[in-house]
Amino acid sequence: MTTASRLDSYDVIVIGGGAAGLAAAVALGRSRRSVAVVDAGEPRNAPAAGAHNLLGQEGIAPRELLAVGRKEAAGYGVVFHDNRVVGARRGDDAFAVDLADGDALLARRLILASGLVDELPDVPGVRELWGSSVLHCPYCHGWEVRDRRIGVLGTGPFAVHQTQLFRQLSEDVTLFTHTTPTVDGETASQLAARGIRVVDGAVREIRASGGEVAAVVLDDGREFDLDAVVVGPRFHARTDLYEQLGGVATEHPMGWYIETDPTGRTAIPGVWAAGNASDLAAMVSVSAGAGVMAGAAVNADLVADDVARAVGGTGQNRAEW
Repeated sequence: MTTASRLDSYDVIVIGGGAAGLAAAVALGRSRRSVAVVDAGEPRNAPAAGAHNLLGQEGIAPRELLAVGRKEAAGYGVVFHDNRVVGARRGDDAFAVDLADGDALLARRLILASGLVDELPDVPGVRELWGSSVLHCPYCHGWEVRDRRIGVLGTGPFAVHQTQLFRQLSEDVTLFTHTTPTVDGETASQLAARGIRVVDGAVREIRASGGEVAAVVLDDGREFDLDAVVVGPRFHARTDLYEQLGGVATEHPMGWYIETDPTGRTAIPGVWAAGNASDLAAMVSVSAGAGVMAGAAVNADLVADDVARAVGGTGQNRAEW
């Protein structure tokens, strides 16, 4: 951990040390910007055995990936604060970020890369097995459960879509309607045509054996032996700091996120967002790409500000604050 004084100041503070935050930090470090990454050490994909669809790093353990990313960023002068941000505010010409240990940091620009929180169904066994044999993304974990007995827990409007995606990976797929309406009509015909079984009724629990899914148990006592269960959580981006700065979170059918332009720029001058904070569906590789884009955009914005200051102005964005 790097200990900060009350007035440590940087060109950019990146909040969040996941794929998006580290990629942004590397891009900025390579542009010779002074950068601090504040990371609370709670990566969303920590329970997973590996990160997938990541070119050149297929299957790497999530924490190993982050350790490598940190080392790369540190090589470009990026400073790390293993801490939690508890507050953020704008001053006349800088942002102030308050840390949980009482220290504060200053920066000309902020990148919010603090990810999201998965709001899981309140069914015993879901949280305990989350990230191993209880999963949600066919691209992140589907290959690992191919040809297994897969159950889909209906909790939202995308349950049928999830079911059809996982049917690509296994011929033994069951949709448990749980809290979703009973399937009928054209949808029922589509599911039946692909050999997908539909079971109505609320799920009481997911029973485990040896730390893995063993069965789904319904309220009426019926049990169905399974090897994996798919759920559809709601995704809540960590928007508290954005809201403290005056921003408004945007609602999505899947949850809440920070709306940005293609470069990650938010509605608040001087603030960018990247990764799952602004894209609820972003996988690791997409988050990293968004981080690079945000880092490049922030550097370009700072260059414009530097030019304005050099010719005697007060700085393009300082005037807006």
